[in-house]
Amino acid sequence: MPLDEIEFEAEEAMEKAVAFLKQEFRGVRTGRASPGLVEHVRVKVPAYGEAPMELKALATISAPDPSMLLVKPFDPTTLKDIERGLQEASLGINPQSDGKVIRLPIPALSGERRQQIAGQIKKMVEGQKVTLRNARRDAIQKIDAEKKSGTLPEDDAKRGHDVIDKLQKKYEGTIDEMLAAKTKEVTEA
Repeated sequence: MPLDEIEFEAEEAMEKAVAFLKQEFRGVRTGRASPGLVEHVRVKVPAYGEAPMELKALATISAPDPSMLLVKPFDPTTLKDIERGLQEASLGINPQSDGKVIRLPIPALSGERRQQIAGQIKKMVEGQKVTLRNARRDAIQKIDAEKKSGTLPEDDAKRGHDVIDKLQKKYEGTIDEMLAAKTKEVTEA
């Protein structure tokens, strides 16, 4: 396998780790209303078949103010199913329906809860850093295998190791910046 292909695969795996972390962060509650908190909640609507659907496919989700989410179903007949799905999701938010829309009041977070969430964020970050390290390890192993088989000169292998190490540092830096920003968002009152 050519060196540039190994580097490309490693970078692609590292980009996926960062993208996955961004997606995970969208669902973290920060005390501020964000549609990302509920858009991936799975709702079972019997009229639409057996498979549960994501809430964002069933309704528009908006945040009219920092402490309220508004869920407006595309099909008014699904309102009760959506309300049930939100209750079953165990979000710690009590849905309030008026027959047309569902309001989700977002309660303020206590200082202790903010610290718990900050701890959860750190665990998410560590999981993705492990993914980065695994991508680095796999790439280094491929480079070493190519060098051992004689298809890759030693100078190129050394350069490949350096490129992979720089990639890992770059993506770890990106993840650390994301951690700092999200932790600040969660801990500020």
